[in-house]
Amino acid sequence: MAAFSNVEEAREYFRGDRYAMLTGVELDELYEDGCLASLTLGPDHKNAIGGVMGGVIFTLADFAFAVTCNNDHNPTVAIDVNVNYLSMPKGARLFARSKTVKSGRTTIVVEVSVTDDTGRDVALFLGTGYKL
Repeated sequence: MAAFSNVEEAREYFRGDRYAMLTGVELDELYEDGCLASLTLGPDHKNAIGGVMGGVIFTLADFAFAVTCNNDHNPTVAIDVNVNYLSMPKGARLFARSKTVKSGRTTIVVEVSVTDDTGRDVALFLGTGYKL
């Protein structure tokens, strides 16, 4: 099937990803083999000690993974993900840049790097999706 024709079409489709939308995730750019998503951090994203909740970082990375996996309009679900939290964000905004590592007939492997607006490496996410 054809990929999204532009980022606006992909944004409209992924408005249905309610949790990511409620969290504040935005789709900024769309590429043939990946995307750029972002999130402006606020008080609701903090944990009890004042850091950014790991689930917020994971949600941003997972959203970029989902956009990348589903760009060809072939419904895909995660079957395995791994996230390595590298350092605490220091900036006010997070960015998740995804890229397809391998896309086969039934599976896809995507790497997502999460950084903040100071250039700090925050997390590295590797996900495998199964094409339904």
